[in-house]
This record gives sequence, C-alpha cells and structure tokens, in this order.
Amino acid sequence: MFAAYRDELTEVVPFMTNVDAINVIKREEFCDSPSVGKGPLRVTLHNEWVGRGEIPRAVQGIVKPEMIRWDDYAEWDEATWACRWELKVRVFRDSVRCSGTTRLLADGPSSTRVLVLGSLDIDLKEIPGVPRILAGTVKPAVEKFIVSLVTPNLEQMNVSLSSYLSSPGRA
Repeated sequence: MFAAYRDELTEVVPFMTNVDAINVIKREEFCDSPSVGKGPLRVTLHNEWVGRGEIPRAVQGIVKPEMIRWDDYAEWDEATWACRWELKVRVFRDSVRCSGTTRLLADGPSSTRVLVLGSLDIDLKEIPGVPRILAGTVKPAVEKFIVSLVTPNLEQMNVSLSSYLSSPGRA
C-alpha cells in the first residue's frame, strides 16, 4: 500500500469524488546507499491537485473556480513508511500554511493503518481585497473552505486507494 500511496496517485483519481486530476510536476528518488544501489528509497514529489467543489458565497468574490488547485510537496521515506508533506493552496498562497505527516503502520498480516496529522494556519491580514476590519469575520469562512477541500481528500484517500488496489484489471 505504501508504494501505491506514493507512486500511483494519478491512477486513484477516478475513485475520488472531489478531485479532477493529480498532476506529477516533479519526482526525485534517492537511495540511502547509492554506492551499493540498495537501501530504503526516499522520494520527493511535487504534485498538483485539481479539486472540484462548490465555492461558498462568502468567498466567491475572492476565490475563482480555477483557484481550486493546490501543490503537494511530499517527502516519502521508505525506511520509516512515512511522508512529510506541505500543501500550498493557489488561493492566498503566502497567507495559508498547511503541513503534516502521513504514516503507514502495519495493522495485522494483511492490513495497514494510515495515520495523518496536520496543521492549518491562515493569516488574512495580508490578502489583497480583504479589508483588515473584515479579516476576522471572513477568516472562518476561508478556513472552512480550505478545510473542506483538503480534509475530504485526506479522509477519502484510503477508501479510494483501497478501491483502486482491488479494482479489476489493475496491472
């Protein structure tokens, strides 16, 4: 499951309800023992996610449908079966910080448990078009919108990946 989670996300998209595409922008692989050519593999990825969803009325003046994209910068470590990630949303890119870890843990002989921990921090005071006096009022709507984009993908990922892995015709 670890390798599929890391390497086959683009094939999982048809199993996801709120993602239109995942585009691999950059991928780099590193081996801990390059002279031997063996050892745990570390992979850094930059994926662009293209989401779909209704934009709440409170932020429609600021957020346009083409902005429902985010960049996923991930560092996968095969030795620990973990991934450190940072998401950069296209909306309010410099004012939104979202990062965390995903860890895959053996949970019996044929089962994997996925633990996702993350944080989200938004600073609306520097966003053009948002009056400082309204930043506190708009912040909950913006946070809710961003969380509504990210959280379902994190929650649905395991179900979608499981459906993909058990789909007929998977090579």
